[in-house]
Amino acid sequence: MKILIGLVVFVALAALGGFYFLAQQSKNGAAPGLVNGALAPCPASPNCVSSEPGAPDSHAVASLPLSAWARLPEIVAAQGGEVTSAEDAYIAAVFRSPLLGFVDDVEFRRADDAVHVRSASRVGHSDLGANAKRVEALREALGGAPATPPSTPPASADNSSAS
Repeated sequence: MKILIGLVVFVALAALGGFYFLAQQSKNGAAPGLVNGALAPCPASPNCVSSEPGAPDSHAVASLPLSAWARLPEIVAAQGGEVTSAEDAYIAAVFRSPLLGFVDDVEFRRADDAVHVRSASRVGHSDLGANAKRVEALREALGGAPATPPSTPPASADNSSAS
């Protein structure tokens, strides 16, 4: 019985150590920024959401209304985030988890008709829906209405966006 308890304690401590290591790793780096004038695509892992056209359905969220742009730094701060870069048409912010300090990047791009948003964890595979919930909390703080519903290009346009 003592061996079993010792093994359980060892596994629990190893897991906690692994989470601590990942949390420390997430503190390195920065938001990916703009790629060819758009927010970076989400990786295949489920810990990212984006409103950029062409985002897969599994990662798609609605864009924010263009009228939200001026209020974004204030809303990000009120939600516990920290703006790390603010330019004419791009804002980057970080959010940290309360317990271990995992860092998530949230980015905004002002387009002609909407504000596109990308929220992604820097490390790990799953975020248990934290990034999607964060975007919805930001949307609600801004008044609730999406600028446009999430969308993907038609199936026939799969290869036409590589220009």
